[in-house]
Amino acid sequence: MRRNVVINLLLVLGIVLIVGAALMLDAGRSGDEERFVGTDSAATSQIEEDHPDYVPWFESVFSPTSGEVESGLFALQAALGGLVLGYALAALRGRRKLDALRTELERT
Repeated sequence: MRRNVVINLLLVLGIVLIVGAALMLDAGRSGDEERFVGTDSAATSQIEEDHPDYVPWFESVFSPTSGEVESGLFALQAALGGLVLGYALAALRGRRKLDALRTELERT
């Protein structure tokens, strides 16, 4: 087998092992708390527990139906942000290569 194929297979195997270990660790978790709770929810519940008379300044425009939907929307937001960042970096790199090519052509 070629060296690149072996490296790729080992990387895929490593990813599968990491995901499997994470799933096995999460499966052993006990408790009635919701699985997909973010820090915002935890902070809000702590504030309400410490200060029962607390009144929020505003309410959300959109409230997801469950924690899974909220996590999915967060993942979608992260993916879109990654796409925008990747596009910007690729555009800057392409611009730099184009400028280098122009200066090289001007020298000749």
